[in-house]
Amino acid sequence: MTRILAIDPGNTVSGYALIDSTTRRPIEVGKIPNDELLDRLLEWCVGGLVDEQPLIHHLAIEMIASYGMAVGKEVFETCVWIGRFIEVSGCGLAPIYRRDVKLHHCLDSRAKDSNIRQALVDRFAPGQPNHGKGTKSEPGWFHGFRADVWQAYALAVLVADRLEDGAA
Repeated sequence: MTRILAIDPGNTVSGYALIDSTTRRPIEVGKIPNDELLDRLLEWCVGGLVDEQPLIHHLAIEMIASYGMAVGKEVFETCVWIGRFIEVSGCGLAPIYRRDVKLHHCLDSRAKDSNIRQALVDRFAPGQPNHGKGTKSEPGWFHGFRADVWQAYALAVLVADRLEDGAA
């Protein structure tokens, strides 16, 4: 099983999604403090072995892009965290911009987070109530997803699709 870890970075906390690249099924998702994610990244990419193979085969991080507008210190702090994640990973890295995620899932660079979320639900949990999250007793495909986890998952699926198409 090939695993992809995707990170939607933030200045203090980041969303992440670890998926099986073949089925696109989420293995683990969450939104945690950056220092905790950095420790997990070290463990997953450097020290984590499953069946004699690294736990993570591909790392995808959403990169910051400039659109000519002034930005605050949070954007620069996020850039620092992106660099730290890349430095410790040692995994095959795919830096991907938000625009690429929007175009991949919605075919429109003007898509919003809600459009991406709906495209994912339509693809992986069509017709399921509660956006495919399910319930505690009967978890759905997107059980435990919230906030930035959706964006991290969208990023991971993009990488998996590119790998399948041979375009990664």
